[in-house]
Amino acid sequence: MKIQFRQEPLAELQTPALVAYGFEGAGSSQGSVERLPAATRALLQELQTSGELSGKAFECTLLHRPAGLKVERLLVVGAGKRDKFNLAQLRCLAGTAVRFLRARSLHELAWTLDGAAEDVEVLAEGALLGDYDADRYRTERNGERRIDTLWLAAGGAPAGEAANAALECGRILAEAQNFTRDLVNEPANSMTPTLFARQAQEMAGRLGLECQVLGPEEIQALKMGAFMAVAQGSEEPPRLIVLRYTPPDAPPAPVVGLVGKGITFDTGGISIKPSENMHEMKTDMAGGATMLGVMRVIAQLKPCVRVIAVVPATENMPSGKAYRPGDVITSMSGKTIEILNTDAEGRLVLADALAYARQLGCTALIDAATLTGAVTIALGNITTGVFGWNKEWVNRVLEAAGQAGEKMWALPVDEDYRELYKSPIADLANTGGRYGGAITAAMFVGEFAGDTPWVHLDIAGTRWSNEEKPYRAKGPTGHGVRTLVRLLQNLAAGK
Repeated sequence: MKIQFRQEPLAELQTPALVAYGFEGAGSSQGSVERLPAATRALLQELQTSGELSGKAFECTLLHRPAGLKVERLLVVGAGKRDKFNLAQLRCLAGTAVRFLRARSLHELAWTLDGAAEDVEVLAEGALLGDYDADRYRTERNGERRIDTLWLAAGGAPAGEAANAALECGRILAEAQNFTRDLVNEPANSMTPTLFARQAQEMAGRLGLECQVLGPEEIQALKMGAFMAVAQGSEEPPRLIVLRYTPPDAPPAPVVGLVGKGITFDTGGISIKPSENMHEMKTDMAGGATMLGVMRVIAQLKPCVRVIAVVPATENMPSGKAYRPGDVITSMSGKTIEILNTDAEGRLVLADALAYARQLGCTALIDAATLTGAVTIALGNITTGVFGWNKEWVNRVLEAAGQAGEKMWALPVDEDYRELYKSPIADLANTGGRYGGAITAAMFVGEFAGDTPWVHLDIAGTRWSNEEKPYRAKGPTGHGVRTLVRLLQNLAAGK
């Protein structure tokens, strides 16, 4: 999608469709509809009076040849209640407009600008995210239902430097989030650990990031016993992906380690999952895909902060070589782990990846993983669970999530939960049982962060949507990319 500014007055603008938004119960008196010509606003007021235009969130009202305008159509998108409106809602409105109009075989639209440069950024994001569909493998794709051009109609005012910079930032963020969605959507036969690593290498080479990919022998040499235990059941060799972003003018600390779970398919291993919905386990590498998306953004926006991404990529498969319940393995840190359930594999690969990130010099660690079904029971498919020993870093992540418009919520970590994953024969057990499952899984992972500030994001519920929204297609979401980018930007700004 091409996104550009248009400067002519709205009354003179010619385009297949112009979009404006209005608030519930406000008719034409609030929102970007206020910028429309008087004749157009009078028409909207009549529609509100008759009950045809309510302004409720995501309501779409399409008018042909509207009075006062030269455009072919005017789309009024409901923004909901004025007191609940924010940038996250504006992002969703842009996606709603794109999906509504392209379903009517339109390929071009203009958006009525009404606000600061930060509005431009979220409009670009919302439009590009809304134009995404997870239909790559369909022979009859929705390619004919894509928006080619989005005009940002400034109504006669020239776009300044800040607006152009915001547009570029929004484009970079949304394209990276869609890149993450593409990775998560890939079937496991075309997203093996080797192919996952190749995607990282290609992206890094194109954008100037340093990339290193370690194979089985190198992983073994690092004594990553937890990672290799999971990997040994598969015919596909594991890969440890390491990306580095080191701006020359960045201070020596912090060095932020982004660790993403990269299980490219998860059968559960010997503790095999039920066949129902097992196809969704191609998404078990969403944490790793999230970190690649974040690295793609920062390579282009160039915040002044050092970042290392570590993604342990493997399959979790049952075979004669697979690790078993009852096994005791030794992690890279030296801690021993009793295996009670081979389907609790994500925390094992993260254990070694966190230890390695510390070895590489990371002074703060953030991991993202589709770690537990328990977090989905607690928070549904709407909110990511956030865990961490260090409250300062947890709060930084939550603040960044609020700024990025992604829903995240802190869940407790407490010494009392440690009793649940103790082992009588090893240092730790790899599961703490049914109750508090998201908490004990997160705390298990945190054991391998040592005294390094650490935050865990459980994205099991938010990495995928089984429900189509007015502003977003069913399928992978790319949730978490914007939050972590904002966190890194805040750190670069000294926050």
